[in-house]
This record gives sequence, structure tokens and C-alpha cells, in this order.
Amino acid sequence: MTSLFEPIRLRDLEIRNRMWLSPMCQYHAFDADGTPEDWHTVHYGARAAGGFGLIIAESTGVTPEGRISPLCTGLWNDRQEKAWARIVQFAHSQGAKMGIQLNHAGRKASSVPARPGQEPVNDTDTIPVGHGGWEIVGPSAVANDGLAVPREMTVEEIEALPGQFAASAERAVRAGFDTIELHGAHGYLLHQFLTPLANRRIDDWGGSFDNRTRLLRAVVQAVREVIPAGMPLLVRLSATDWIDGAWDLDQTVELAKLLKDDGVDLIDVTTGGAAHAQIPVGPGYQVRFAEEIRERAGIPTAAVGMITESGQAQEIVTDSLTDAVLIGRAALRDASWPLRTAHELGKTREEIPYPGSYWRAAWR
Repeated sequence: MTSLFEPIRLRDLEIRNRMWLSPMCQYHAFDADGTPEDWHTVHYGARAAGGFGLIIAESTGVTPEGRISPLCTGLWNDRQEKAWARIVQFAHSQGAKMGIQLNHAGRKASSVPARPGQEPVNDTDTIPVGHGGWEIVGPSAVANDGLAVPREMTVEEIEALPGQFAASAERAVRAGFDTIELHGAHGYLLHQFLTPLANRRIDDWGGSFDNRTRLLRAVVQAVREVIPAGMPLLVRLSATDWIDGAWDLDQTVELAKLLKDDGVDLIDVTTGGAAHAQIPVGPGYQVRFAEEIRERAGIPTAAVGMITESGQAQEIVTDSLTDAVLIGRAALRDASWPLRTAHELGKTREEIPYPGSYWRAAWR
């Protein structure tokens, strides 16, 4: 039996507990060049001090055109690398480990930031060229619901992607990140190649399972080659599109087996994002997918999705359904979610890693 509070080791990295911060877009790079700001230092720093074992920074573009929106972060230049290094250094000072989610948004790029007051300039949520946006691309010229039609990528553009991810991974290593997560979920570019909902290609990058998974595996292999042997590599996958005939759990299990052989150490399991679907949302509704992938593919997993209560999270890990839980919106409401959870589950004041300056405010 495993506890939320037990450390976990992935390769050479030991993480102090099984409560991790899910990557969540902040839409707060207001200089629009992808550089994280003071907001990010405070946001991630507060949750490091709040007791999270691993903090995974938000979806971060490997190229300017790979960002979800103009207000999303990137990691393709020295200025961004230096800004991220400051954030990582503070997280480490609080005992947390830190990862970064590298992404290319593909046909979902150049979109209106999900913040109050941000409005479309036309009949889609894609920001057009000339209004602060850029040309969007995808495996095929098939639009995501509510977005513009992307340009189909050339073979040369596809073949360049592994190197772009690898270059950002090298920057992440220099910035001090402890792990890297590749975003292969939620309808972004790597997921777009996986699902027939977005990938209608008839060349080596589409059609069969092997062809549709080729790009993600190439990115994994390229990143694995440039990061230290002892650094764990994570991949976020949507276990199902929730649509018949699209990407599903069985394909995810088979892909997870291949990724394990390619050097991936943990699958961050989520669902959906490639198209509107009827999703039975409820507390812990995605945990069963993480459990099945863990069991059938023989690879560690982390579960995410409406995990909000301390007892719920403890039960998920204690029952060995998954190796860790990722806390999302509950962590936006409460930066000290892990500290409060420890208190609620009976840890003594001395066992809870309160920051020294907050010791007087410990739960009793």
C-alpha cells in the first residue's frame, strides 16, 4: 500500500510526495514573446511552498507558432530560459521538484486567451494574422470545432518538429528543470497526429496506427537523446477522444508500451480535447483510464481530473490505481492543498513541511 506522502523515484529523481501540480495555462505572458513574468514566479512559488511534490509548468511552446495563444509561455530563446531558471530555483528552495510541459498547439494555436475580456475578432476563436495571431498548421486541413482551418503541414515541417522539441528540452535542462513532460493530449499537435479526427493524411504520417504514432515517438526519441540519462521523461496522453472510431483506450495502451521502450517513465493520463464529445464528467472520472494503462502497459501513471478532496486522493494512491495524482483547479483555489491534505489525513504538525515563516499558521 502506498500513501500520498511517500516519496516516489523516477530514474534519478526523487519526488517528496505523490501530490503534483497539473500544468495549467496562465495566459499571463503579457509581453507576448513567451517569457514568463513575476506572475509565474509567484504562482508556481506559492505552490512549491504549499507542499506540492512536483510542479509541472504550463503548456510551453517550442516555437512562437506552437503557443496556444499569444499570452502563453515559450522556451525557444535565452530570455525565456533565464526567466524559467529563476522560477525553478525558487521551487527547489522550497523542497519541490519542477517540470515543464513542452507543446506545439498545431491547429489549436493562435487562439483567444481563456481570460475574461478576451474576445474573438471574427467568427472563430482563432486570432488571425494582422490581429496578433499567426498561420496555424495541422496534420491535415481539418478544423477543430470553433477554430479556423489549418494549413496541412509539409513533410519537411513534420520532420523538423523532433529537433524543435529537443532544442527546447536542452534549454529546460540548462534552466534546472528536473523533468520534462511532452504534451500529447487535449487535441494539440502531437494528439492531432494520433487521432483520425484530425489526421487524414495518406503518407507515412497518417492512416495506420504506426504512422499516426510516428511523430510522437520521434519527438520522444529526440528529447530522450538530449536530456540526461537520469532525468525522467513524462508524456501526457488523452486516453480517449470519447468518440466512436477515434482515438481510444486500447490504442493508448499500445502506444504507452511503445513509449516505455522509447524511454518514457510515466504517462500523465487525461482524456478528450480533439473534438466536442459527450464526456461523463464527475469526481475522479479519468482515474480508471490511468489505472488500466498502468496495469496493461506496465508503466507508472498519474491521474488528473476532478480530484479535489484529500480522502479521495489518498484512496486513489493507496488502492494502487495510479502512482500520483495531479491537482488542477483545486490547486488554483488553494495553493497549500498538500499541506491542508496532510493535516486532514492526520499528519502531525512536525510531519507537515510548513514553510518556516508560516509555522504559526499551521493547522492543529
